[in-house]
Amino acid sequence: MSSKFPAPIYEIGSKHYEIDTCAPQIQAAREGKIEMHALSKGHYPGKRMKSNILPGLANIGLWNCRRVQDWGLDFHRNEGLEVVFLETGSTVFEVDGRTHPLQAGHLTVTRPWQLHRLGAPHIGRGRLHWLILDVGVRRPNQPWRWPEWVVLESRDLADLTRKLRHGEQSVWQANPNIRETFREIGQCVTGWSETRMPSRLAVAVNRLLLELLDVLTLQQSVESPELASRRRTVELFLRDLAGNPASCATPWTLEAMARHCGMGITAFSRYFHELVNSGPVAYLNQCRLDHAARILRLHPRRSITSVAMECGFNSSQYFATCFRHRHRMTPQAYRARRDA
Repeated sequence: MSSKFPAPIYEIGSKHYEIDTCAPQIQAAREGKIEMHALSKGHYPGKRMKSNILPGLANIGLWNCRRVQDWGLDFHRNEGLEVVFLETGSTVFEVDGRTHPLQAGHLTVTRPWQLHRLGAPHIGRGRLHWLILDVGVRRPNQPWRWPEWVVLESRDLADLTRKLRHGEQSVWQANPNIRETFREIGQCVTGWSETRMPSRLAVAVNRLLLELLDVLTLQQSVESPELASRRRTVELFLRDLAGNPASCATPWTLEAMARHCGMGITAFSRYFHELVNSGPVAYLNQCRLDHAARILRLHPRRSITSVAMECGFNSSQYFATCFRHRHRMTPQAYRARRDA
């Protein structure tokens, strides 16, 4: 496969779109806002890969966001086929002028000519995997040239290429095999210094492409109505915690939250983690602290103790400790900064 590809610059009328530099993502990792592991060539973030190792693989990795971020990836195009899998949590994905609220288990596929962004405007909480594989195209009418280490049988590879070229759908429901394969890829990325990792990664990416072909062929996966109904119940409970201070002030226990949603603790906790990438108690405290920060901004004369009690904290000292951990300053300092 030739290493000479079209210039990674795109134009629409007077607008020019360079290849994404991922600067906000890099900065967020530096500041400890997200945990990120990646392998990279060129300008993408991550540990540098030698150019002769898995040619065409431009970027591959994962990040873990345990809370909603204050940054997003702006509209851009990639120099290759991009596959993204959201393992847990939720975020917003926009492509070709359409907005998609991604949930745990969603898979996105964007071709090099598709304008897209992640976060609208900010990245949501969740564990997200991605890879960018350069197949030598920048426009829809160009022939695809897969790297030589992609070893799918020729008819399968031709079928995958045709579906990727002709299909317009960008968001899919991943199957369990895709989830497991991305986890294997993540292990290769985090353990890159170990022996035979390039070979293991090559095998995993080939497996992923084969699973992707199955997903594209099936068009969609069938979801259990009972499972969806229980998931919606937890989603509504999460929405109430985030938007209703009175609900947050309830003296919830894990058992009480699960009982409120009509399920056992194990199932409740699993849905909870899938939706927000956090445990129920930790998420409850984050919501309480967000409500407290809002009250401090809107009611500067309220006492710290009354704010703490209103938001469900039994002790102003414990509230101050939690607030400092989340906002990196005391409630008093937060209020003073907002008043400045």
